[in-house]
Amino acid sequence: MISRRNIRVKVMQLLYMIESADSINTFKQPIQTLEKQLDKSRELFIYLIYFLSEIARFAEVSAAQRAAKNLPSTSDLNVNIKIAGNDFIWGLLENKSYQKAIEVDKPAQRIDKDLVKKLYLNLVETDAYQAYIIEQSRDKSKEQEIIKLIFTQIMLPNEDFIAHIEEHFNNWDDDADMIDQLILSYIKKPASVQLDQLMSLDKWDFARQLLKTAIDKKEFCTELIKPKLKNWDADRIALLDMILMRMGICELLFFETIPTKVTINEYIDLAKEYSTSQSGQFVNGLLDNLHKELSAEGKINKISFKNKLA
Repeated sequence: MISRRNIRVKVMQLLYMIESADSINTFKQPIQTLEKQLDKSRELFIYLIYFLSEIARFAEVSAAQRAAKNLPSTSDLNVNIKIAGNDFIWGLLENKSYQKAIEVDKPAQRIDKDLVKKLYLNLVETDAYQAYIIEQSRDKSKEQEIIKLIFTQIMLPNEDFIAHIEEHFNNWDDDADMIDQLILSYIKKPASVQLDQLMSLDKWDFARQLLKTAIDKKEFCTELIKPKLKNWDADRIALLDMILMRMGICELLFFETIPTKVTINEYIDLAKEYSTSQSGQFVNGLLDNLHKELSAEGKINKISFKNKLA
């Protein structure tokens, strides 16, 4: 489920931390550090899914509490609990990989029940929710849309919820964009994901090799970059740009199954998104220049997956 783009971002972030560290001994085992960071990302993903499900399931808790009043009103005795039986929620609860993840991560130990109740009550007040519970059928797209609404319009905009997440997950700032997209993708296609293992073995191999190569080939890549900087001093180039260019060069030279066009476009996009406003153009020019030069020298050799398997 975690894509190569997500992996590139995680490797970029870790390399930036390593380069910015006060001591070279801060990250003695970078591969293990990357593995721990990816595991934290998985824990964060599972917790957000768990919290989302708890909001939906609170409809039953609310119904029971209101019915237990000394003098319950008619509305107290007729709370609509359709959301608790949402197809997505039941599919999640019956998912073996989710059950395994819950057993390992124990998200219930972190849950704030008062916050769950607050967000559920916020949900109940929305027009979209009122329209949802009136609908008698369980249309698949509508079942997904209400779950998406809980996540995007009830959870994420709520300051108390974000504060709660930041308290329990120090990787939220780094992972927020990635995790948001992963959850939306999961809501759309839940059957395609193993929740206890968000990254396949081949993706983990890519992550490990990209990090290791970018560290091992730092001086080599720097020497390739320096002559292309013209009037720029390498020390004056934004650190993130240097890291992205180094990663790009490593992919061009040492990852034979990744097409050069894919590599260059990926690092241009990452530079635009994570570095300065001029970084995309800068990284584009340098990687394109080096690609042409290295190709002319016969140093870039790519093969397709089909050829590799043949």
